[in-house]
Amino acid sequence: MGRGGLPSFSYTEADEEKQRGVRQMKLIATGLLVFVAVVFALATWAKNAGAGPWAGYLAAAAEAGMVGALADWFAVTALFRHPLGIPIPHTAIIPKKKDQLGTSLGTFVGENFLSETVVRERLGALRIGARLGTWLAEPAHADRVVSELSTALRGALTVLRDGDVQAVVGEAITRRANAAEIAPGVGKTLDRVVADGAHHRAVDLVCARAHDWLVTHSASVMDAIEGGAPGWTPRFVDRKVGDRVYRELLRFITEMRDMPDHPARGAIDRFLTDFAADLQSDTETRARVERLKSELLSRSEVQDVIASAWSSVRAMIISAAEDDRSELRLRARASLLSLGARLSTDERLQAKVEGWVEDAAVYVVSTYRAEITSLISETVASWDAEQTSKKIEANIGRDLQFIRINGTVVGSLAGLLIYTVAHAFGG
Repeated sequence: MGRGGLPSFSYTEADEEKQRGVRQMKLIATGLLVFVAVVFALATWAKNAGAGPWAGYLAAAAEAGMVGALADWFAVTALFRHPLGIPIPHTAIIPKKKDQLGTSLGTFVGENFLSETVVRERLGALRIGARLGTWLAEPAHADRVVSELSTALRGALTVLRDGDVQAVVGEAITRRANAAEIAPGVGKTLDRVVADGAHHRAVDLVCARAHDWLVTHSASVMDAIEGGAPGWTPRFVDRKVGDRVYRELLRFITEMRDMPDHPARGAIDRFLTDFAADLQSDTETRARVERLKSELLSRSEVQDVIASAWSSVRAMIISAAEDDRSELRLRARASLLSLGARLSTDERLQAKVEGWVEDAAVYVVSTYRAEITSLISETVASWDAEQTSKKIEANIGRDLQFIRINGTVVGSLAGLLIYTVAHAFGG
């Protein structure tokens, strides 16, 4: 591990394999240096021995080749270590300047890759909207998206703890219900129901059920009436009174059931109309409704029902997500195909999607540019200097050895040219 807990820039077996290739190139470059040195020595000996003008030209070329080779060897070596172990200033650049290079790299990335202009230009050139539409319009791709979404949905629902979600759902529903006054809304709804006569069916149903119940339980009704009579009245009188009351009650309910314009029905209409008005405007009525609502919500039975709703919804969603032919997945697939078809042809929709993507990307790079660039600089700073130097050399050292080879060749040619020009003009 490097500094700050970040993983170090370790030297791997793959890097060692590359390093063997670097060593082979070093041997070639060094062999070329030795070769020109030997040529220089032999050419100089031949020149001093009077072998002819060619020896001077060859000695000059070999001498310049040695200078070029040594200069490039020094330059390449100075990147990674002190040449010959001598702490010459401005050598071992990578180990010494590693942190500064990381900071510069982070700044460079931030200014040239994470700017708003660059992000918008690159994303605009990609035409994400059209490509996404074409991709989604393929049934196989839509099926894949639905499958992935179903898997993610099942995973999310599995991770969530039922107790926590139930508590949140219950609190949210209770808080929302307590915050909203229901009396005016109920009053408006009731007013419209009465105005449209929609409540008549309910009244018809109640009258019909009451009539049937009275017919079926006539004996019970008369027993109840007789049981409420004074104890001093004769038994046969109580029975006659009970029978009369029962018959009148049955007649009243029958008339209400069979007569749409029965006075009692009109009374019910007036009562409901007045009650609807009170629910909307009467302060006391509205307060009573709110107290009743609070009492109902606070009951444990109601809270249990609210909390258990999540379990039912969760089971329903998981079952639908697992079933390939469920209405949920079929509708999701159809929606994706429709979106893909429209997105692939509708340029205005494409522009909207691309604008959303660009805005989101710009927001990310603008908000977190410092964090992204600091990640680069901090990661580089966490690397071990020696390991970093070895790793970089293993990856680019082979190309750097060609600089030494080219320096030897170019130096020899330059030396030969200079020697030739000097002798041509110097006689």
